[in-house]
Amino acid sequence: MRTRKDSSPSPPNEAQAAALHRLTEQALSRATGAPLIPGNRVRLLKDATENYPAWLRAMESAERWIHFETYIIHEDDVGRQFAALLAEKARQGVSVRLLYDWFGALGNTSRRFFRRLAESGVEVRCFNPPRLDSPFGWLSRDHRKLIAVDGRIGFVAGLCVGKPWAGDPARGREPWRDTGVELQGPALPALEQAFAEAWAAAGQPLPPEEIPLEEDVPPAGDVDLRIVAGVPNFGAVYRLDQLMAQLARSAIWISDAYFLGTSSYVQALRAAALSGVDVRLLVPGASDVPIMRALSRAGFRPLLEAGVRVFEWNGLMMHAKTAVVDGRLARVGSTNLNLASWLGNWELDLLIENERLARQMEETYLDDLSRATEIVLSARRRPRLVTKTGAPPRRRKRSARGSAGRAATGVLRLGNTVGAAITNRRELGPAEAVIMTLAAVVLMVFAAVAAYWPAGVVFPIVVVCLWVAISLLVRGYKLRSRGS
Repeated sequence: MRTRKDSSPSPPNEAQAAALHRLTEQALSRATGAPLIPGNRVRLLKDATENYPAWLRAMESAERWIHFETYIIHEDDVGRQFAALLAEKARQGVSVRLLYDWFGALGNTSRRFFRRLAESGVEVRCFNPPRLDSPFGWLSRDHRKLIAVDGRIGFVAGLCVGKPWAGDPARGREPWRDTGVELQGPALPALEQAFAEAWAAAGQPLPPEEIPLEEDVPPAGDVDLRIVAGVPNFGAVYRLDQLMAQLARSAIWISDAYFLGTSSYVQALRAAALSGVDVRLLVPGASDVPIMRALSRAGFRPLLEAGVRVFEWNGLMMHAKTAVVDGRLARVGSTNLNLASWLGNWELDLLIENERLARQMEETYLDDLSRATEIVLSARRRPRLVTKTGAPPRRRKRSARGSAGRAATGVLRLGNTVGAAITNRRELGPAEAVIMTLAAVVLMVFAAVAAYWPAGVVFPIVVVCLWVAISLLVRGYKLRSRGS
């Protein structure tokens, strides 16, 4: 039986360390497509209690422009507070540009909310609404959370804007657990450029004067970092997350809100754990998309068998997307560990290379684990919850509905499990029984509808086929007109 002896390599000498550092920098640059930018000031911000006040203060101080990109801005007390400030700054003559996601706003924010903002002078754009010539284009979402003010201060986070993140002390509802960063220094032009690319994808480009040059922004601190601006099908953070697992020598600690790791990523974590790396994964115990818990748990057993430690958050919702490696390398941003985020969405993350901040993130992570329950393998090799005292954990309440659309990412896990069951290409675990049962119910309902009401099945197929046909005709006409 394989044992987990201390298989870590001996510490390199000075020349070897320098060569290893150069190789690491080259690998990170090629994986992310983002250069290392030195001389920045970065402040970690925990939850809405620290993020929202910092965001509001920065926007209140704006003199030239505010660039605000978010997946959701809820039409609630918190969203109206932000909207009131944006409207006021626009009336003062500040160029205020708000980019929100169509799918994120669906069911959370009305058109009237955005229309009032536009009437006050805010330039509002909706990212990627459904179009006649692109039947499935709407599946690609703008999941970024970015604020940039005057080219002098910016924010990158996992938080959207709304009461779920702010909590409700009067009702005893705590804030969602989330992480963001405040940024100043030469990396700001790259942050503004990321916003400019998303803004241009939704309409006319930004004026050049609202995209500062790197040489115009002086150093503000001692932090080296990369702005990793993910776009569909590029997979920058997908490559980065796998590379971080491969680079880890002693520890990699990860937080994720909607974990649906691919086989290659799970294998990267397993390989790290089997080689003696301390691999930990913190996920929600109660999610705003309840089925995500079962879908995530279906992938835990191979991790646990390799020695990865998995924890579930005991609070209302753990929404942070972070990773810290060896107390020196850290990622913070909007990307979740699933294919929808890795390959389908517009995402934004910071990759920070600074021991002080990485150690701070480790301390925060350990504090989070004090409010989490560890999952271990039972005698029958099934994942089960265990508290520090060994007592059964208390049943947690489901959280309120939050960011829309996360359930769509579960289709990938569902398809993977059903496909494995049909083809028998891999061993399935007991946790995947929930997924197979759900798939069976869905298929039986579909079969019943097809048998007793064929039109209920045929009509949607006809609509989709016509939509695709019309979109192809429109695109063909545009291409022919362009060539004539």
